Amino acid sequence: MNVEPKPIPAGETTRSAEERIAARDWPALATELDDYGCAIIDSLLTPEECAEIAALYPHEEHFRSHIHMARHGFGKGEYRYFRYPLPDLIVGLRTALYPRLAPIANAWNERMGVDARYPQSHADFLKLCHEAGQTRPTPLLLQYVPGDFNCLHQDLYGDLAFPLQVAVLLSEPGRDFTGGEFVLTEQRPRMQSRAEVVPLRQGDAVAFAVHNRPVNGSRGVYRVNLRHGVSRLRSGRRHTLGIIFHDAK
Repeated sequence: MNVEPKPIPAGETTRSAEERIAARDWPALATELDDYGCAIIDSLLTPEECAEIAALYPHEEHFRSHIHMARHGFGKGEYRYFRYPLPDLIVGLRTALYPRLAPIANAWNERMGVDARYPQSHADFLKLCHEAGQTRPTPLLLQYVPGDFNCLHQDLYGDLAFPLQVAVLLSEPGRDFTGGEFVLTEQRPRMQSRAEVVPLRQGDAVAFAVHNRPVNGSRGVYRVNLRHGVSRLRSGRRHTLGIIFHDAK
């Protein structure tokens, strides 16, 4: 029997998200993203917050669509896209993370010779998305059970795509599930692909490149193409919150 979860607290949520995110060492996180295409933000959510978000999964009123990966060749598992209005905690995280990531995204585009620049506030960026016809919210909640996995992919959803996104692990490895590692791969020109397995605990987040990132080479800056996925779950149940900053068509 599904039990209705407690509502995620409102009011102080956005300020709390801003405060906890502002306290992080963002120069160090930016260096990690520059060097490896991903960076761990440890203990971004409390265990209680993780449980509150994961408990939303069975309640369809919070979501606009329900995707079974196997039907689309995405892997095996399922996820749900949140509908607007988003839960307050997710709004707070999306709003507070974006201005920390926007300068990194702009620096990457400058290095890669990409003209696009991103405004400092997430509200201004969403306005651009909506003017481009991208109006559907993209934050999502993923659920895996034994045997499930997520194929390597990119979350683009439209012509206007913010080049960084964040995933938060809501379950505790070893206690709630085994297997199910977050995997990131880089396809490098004229070289073998590089894989990165990102170790996360409950409440940890990983910020990572959606599509391309710049890399310094012997002949200047070149682009690498990134994809991300999740390895096969061995046992238990795994929930993940995906925070994507652009909306979808």
